[in-house]
Amino acid sequence: MSAKKVAAKSAAVKQTAGIFKMYITAGKAAPSPPLGPALGQRGINIMQFIKEFNEKTKNVKVGIPIPTVINFKDGKFDIFVKNPPATYFLKAAAGIEKGAQKPGHEIVGSVSLRQIYEIAKVKGQDPGFKNTPLIGICKTIIHSAHSIGIAIVNDKVELEKLEQAS
Repeated sequence: MSAKKVAAKSAAVKQTAGIFKMYITAGKAAPSPPLGPALGQRGINIMQFIKEFNEKTKNVKVGIPIPTVINFKDGKFDIFVKNPPATYFLKAAAGIEKGAQKPGHEIVGSVSLRQIYEIAKVKGQDPGFKNTPLIGICKTIIHSAHSIGIAIVNDKVELEKLEQAS
């Protein structure tokens, strides 16, 4: 191989600093795609990453999608795990697997304002909501609920009526 090709190859192996974001399932990080190739392309030790990630998410219920931010430089990395997305909590509270195919035209589930409040308290710990008042977080979650076809009800009686109608 020529000297230029050797230099280019060694430069390709030595990765520059960067950040990438990915949803990784809690407790189930594995070297299989899509995680393994994404880490390998960036020169990150896959097994070390998996061990650290599973350790950081050991208190989280297995199977929950966790938004993860990975900072890396020259094979070294830092992992930042966030709370699951609001839509995960909304679908769990409504007892559904998927959102509506036609949001705004069909309702696939419902949640109470109390559940919105509880979700907002959890999401309020996220860095993105650091200086946002709780009412603002609740409004954001209500908009997310409407975007996936989940109705918001005021009380338990209204919730029961809606469930009986569907």
